[in-house]
Amino acid sequence: MKSSQLAKLGVPSGEAMRLAGLAIRTATERKVSKKNIRKQIRGVVASPQAHIGHAIYGDLATFLAAEAAAAAEKASLYARTKPAPFRVWGEDIDPNSLAQMENVCRLPVSVCGAVMPDAHVGYGLPIGGVLATRNAVIPYAVGVDIACRMKLTVLDLPVSRLHRERDRFATLLREETCFGRQTFKRRRDHAVMDEDWTITPLVQQLKDKAWAQLGTSGGGNHFVEFGELTIEENNSENELGLAPGVYLALLSHSGSRGAGSTIANHYSKLAMEIHSGLPKELRYLAWLDLESAAGQEYWAAMQLMGKYASANHACIHRYILAALGAKELVTIENHHNFAWIEEHSCREDGDGEQAGAGPGSTEPDSEELVIHRKGATPAGKGVLGVIPGSMASPAYVVRGKGSALALDSAAHGAGRRFSRSVAKETFTWSETKRYLAARGVTLLSAGLDEVPMAYKDIHEVMAAQDDLVEVMARFDPKLVRMAGSGMRE
Repeated sequence: MKSSQLAKLGVPSGEAMRLAGLAIRTATERKVSKKNIRKQIRGVVASPQAHIGHAIYGDLATFLAAEAAAAAEKASLYARTKPAPFRVWGEDIDPNSLAQMENVCRLPVSVCGAVMPDAHVGYGLPIGGVLATRNAVIPYAVGVDIACRMKLTVLDLPVSRLHRERDRFATLLREETCFGRQTFKRRRDHAVMDEDWTITPLVQQLKDKAWAQLGTSGGGNHFVEFGELTIEENNSENELGLAPGVYLALLSHSGSRGAGSTIANHYSKLAMEIHSGLPKELRYLAWLDLESAAGQEYWAAMQLMGKYASANHACIHRYILAALGAKELVTIENHHNFAWIEEHSCREDGDGEQAGAGPGSTEPDSEELVIHRKGATPAGKGVLGVIPGSMASPAYVVRGKGSALALDSAAHGAGRRFSRSVAKETFTWSETKRYLAARGVTLLSAGLDEVPMAYKDIHEVMAAQDDLVEVMARFDPKLVRMAGSGMRE
């Protein structure tokens, strides 16, 4: 019997196939039919313990049973005796997202975590998940789009310009950034390309691709849009340095593009190889020790991708403002797919719940931890950030309250209510156009999977985290561009 046929019967490669071959030879000599041999081998693979001592398949069964026992013992090394504690914000959380968080809290490197109200299923850690680990970084807990971030710029132009010259503003959104796999004919310039791109051989190989994509926006839920930023009268003491009123603003959402994705996948696969004994449900949560060469390489590459993602936004905003002859009044930006080393305490109370003190705590058990925010906004005390809704709902400029239980974090957006495939099957462009028109939004391009109805209600998300952030201003999108239908990332 060929190895491919044995593989179909479930026999692992290597020594198991050699033993299976010997057993088949013996069975054939004893006039056992091919049909019964296949049936018997399947039985041995399914329950090797029950076949130990069998006259024909005993050696194979003994080997498979020993391998299974070794794998189980190895897998047990990856499970905490007691899961790390985590807190949940919001009530409309997909049970599968909570299951993912429960899984990640079983890892021996996990210390504590938090689930934000926009949480939905991701790879390994749910999107909207926050995780503290001890001396370890999990590439998939950072995310495939390393350093995906928001940037909002308030312009010194009146909002009336947008309404009077909508066609011109639309042209700028089409000309001054690219989506999907499109790139500029003439490359953008930014100091990030003068950084050290030789920190690892992989990063060095990616420099040319990164330069080609500099100033571009990606696919999926990434966007560039003009809108109205409103600062209410009761926010006259805000930290934006702007008087109450309505301002013209530019908002963008993009990350580290192809370079970041390649780095994420490379080091995720490497982590999976290092921790090959992880149970299937924890496979995407494989980590890298920060003191290892691989961990240091990934950390350095992640830092560079953070600078590169910021540079993408800087180019988009710089070129659009220059074309308008506008100046920047205020700008705010933040990562929401990244890992930071911060000081926190993740003590547990008597019920096993997290009861930690925040960064800078003088608690004796406060320690440096790696804080992964995958689809979560940094919200330390006084830290400013931007939390978007959808193409037809507000984004919010927020100031963090520094919640220790949330590991100084908040939601990164409204969060998906429907998956991309379900959204495409459920909604139509005709109803979407009516929805947008009723809200005064002009959409230049997008995929049907990004329609606003596919997202949670941003107002409910914000209400669920009023103990995490304070709203400083509201941004209402008016002219939106996203990757068009069929555009590949």
